[in-house]
Amino acid sequence: MVQGTVGYLDPEYLQTSQLTDKSGVYSFGVVMVELLTGKKAVFFNGPAEERNLARFFLSALKEDQLLRILEDCVLREGDVEEVKEFASLAERCLRVKGEERPTMKKVAAELEDLTTMALAGQSWVGEELNSKVTANFGGEPSKNISDGGGSAGDLSLFNNIMLQESDGR
Repeated sequence: MVQGTVGYLDPEYLQTSQLTDKSGVYSFGVVMVELLTGKKAVFFNGPAEERNLARFFLSALKEDQLLRILEDCVLREGDVEEVKEFASLAERCLRVKGEERPTMKKVAAELEDLTTMALAGQSWVGEELNSKVTANFGGEPSKNISDGGGSAGDLSLFNNIMLQESDGR
């Protein structure tokens, strides 16, 4: 019997009842789209074509309407090219055939690359990160990411701090 949360389930799993190493990639793609659009994976208010977020997102991409469906804060605060790269990665995660999806390791590497590119143009990030690490987690400040001294661990920590702030923690 197929089990899972509606809207996040891998379409192949729904058909075969077999989880693969790419099933979680599909679910993660749905989460990425939720972050971009500010919508839930499944929502019943609105037109029928918008009730399944993954299909709605893929349709909007196909029709070159990505910017129309993004959450306002993503449009305001994000670099359009970086947002398009993130959306492209989400699209690849949402491919119906699991064999056409990237591995989770590849997804993580691409997200880190996007984070690195985003941080490269922001000189305040290293200083901001150092003060947040010290304030939120204690210990010694890390090297300044904007000076090229950051590591993958710093980037993960940065992402966690930013997620905590956006959640109000």
